[in-house]
Amino acid sequence: MRLDKFLKISRLIKRRTLAKEVADQGRITVNGNQAKAATNIQVGDELVIQFGQKVLTLEVKNLRENVKKDEATTLYEIVKEEAVHQS
Repeated sequence: MRLDKFLKISRLIKRRTLAKEVADQGRITVNGNQAKAATNIQVGDELVIQFGQKVLTLEVKNLRENVKKDEATTLYEIVKEEAVHQS
């Protein structure tokens, strides 16, 4: 599954176009490698996403074409969440 689609379906990022912009800005890595919106992700991949003032590290647990809102969190597991301190 494409990275931008996964981010939208899992509701980590609300819109696919926004997910693409975040990826194109270099704020997402997959297994330690810089990711583009079209990067294919698989179960077990580690995503690191930088959202403004926080960095979210998560593991892909499941890939599904569509999920209900309350099931979206079953697609991933948050490994760690940390605030970014700007100096």
